[in-house]
Amino acid sequence: MKGLSFAFLAAGALSVVVGMIWGIQMSATHDHSLAPAHAHLNLLGWVSFAIFGFYYHLQPKAAQGLLPKIHFATALTGLAVLVPGIALAIQNRGATLAKAGSVLCLLSMCLFVWILAANAFQKTARRDASLA
Repeated sequence: MKGLSFAFLAAGALSVVVGMIWGIQMSATHDHSLAPAHAHLNLLGWVSFAIFGFYYHLQPKAAQGLLPKIHFATALTGLAVLVPGIALAIQNRGATLAKAGSVLCLLSMCLFVWILAANAFQKTARRDASLA
């Protein structure tokens, strides 16, 4: 595994390690007030990034070009902004970062949907051309 698929999986693995340490810290202190931020780190950071990584590994042509790199940058930036943003919002210190991170994460997912559709269409077009 290399390239974009590895980058997504490495970022996802790092996210879940941080999320697990954070979960242990919350359990040890009996303070679960930031559980929503912790959950978003694990769900978006680990689960989504792992799915992205596996997809790009299984479909290497989908990982080529500028758009998948923009997808990675947007996903990583969104996660890095959203998680602390949620923590700040929970602590009543403003929701601006949470909102910005949410928009970036949504944009990242829209890019992924676009990449999925483009890759599926290219495969259908190639298959149809080979049948003709």
